[in-house]
Amino acid sequence: MNQAQWAQIAEGKGFIAALDQSGGSTPKALDLYGVPPADYQDEEAMFAAMHAMRQRIIMADAFTRENIIGAILFQRTMDATIKGVSVPKLLWEERGVVPFLKIDTGLAERNQDVQLMKPIPDVRSLLTHAASKGIFGTKERSVIHEANEAGIEAVVVQQITLANIVCAMGLVPIVEPEVNIHAQTKAPAEALLKDALIRGLADLEEGRQVMLKLTLPSVAGFYDDLAAHPKVLRIVALSGGYSLQQASALLSKNSAMIASFSRALTEGLKVDMTDQAFAAALRTNVEAIYSASVT
Repeated sequence: MNQAQWAQIAEGKGFIAALDQSGGSTPKALDLYGVPPADYQDEEAMFAAMHAMRQRIIMADAFTRENIIGAILFQRTMDATIKGVSVPKLLWEERGVVPFLKIDTGLAERNQDVQLMKPIPDVRSLLTHAASKGIFGTKERSVIHEANEAGIEAVVVQQITLANIVCAMGLVPIVEPEVNIHAQTKAPAEALLKDALIRGLADLEEGRQVMLKLTLPSVAGFYDDLAAHPKVLRIVALSGGYSLQQASALLSKNSAMIASFSRALTEGLKVDMTDQAFAAALRTNVEAIYSASVT
């Protein structure tokens, strides 16, 4: 375990950038960026366009440890290069940003008002490969659509089981049981989730810690007690479809959470911007998210 990276994630001021759009979410992200599906012919071209966007973000002046303590990558990005340098290596050695990897392979069909993670083939091989690339931790996402106790319990059991595997491989897992911001029973779902997480953390082997990536709660400060749990390294917040302004305003009311935004981070960025305009727009977003994270 890299102790400098551990200290930065545990105590550093700033936020974690989510640059992990996968096959399912990439077309929408590109469309918002100004690259519609008509502009690429196949999946390879789509991922190439996405990599070009990520490279532009990572190499921008605002994308350094001054504001950003970590970044979550898609596997293709982990295995790619920027200017001939492995992306995880460049992030840490040149930008001062700790690299994480999204390891889930998408969501199963909705059942009991939740979507569990699909099985992850050869997960230990993937984790070994990630460690060899300099990856510090992982991220794995499930979704909770309504306050269904059995469904939420199943989400947490699956997440903690995977977290123990990740920890055993020497990496730090970001457990992400997202609560849909449009849920009719969002606040009750969050209450059930917190209870399930407290039970689940008891099943995490002694000496191990996880990070939690949670939807901004309906009640400000709702997860403060979880942040103080000895098995929780840090809690980060997902933007979940909120605008940058909405997400930042909500985050600023939750002092125990820092941001791990994706869509909100890239809001307003366009492929046809000049480099100067792109850098300025990204800096505006980064500074807003940083401010909300350290308030």
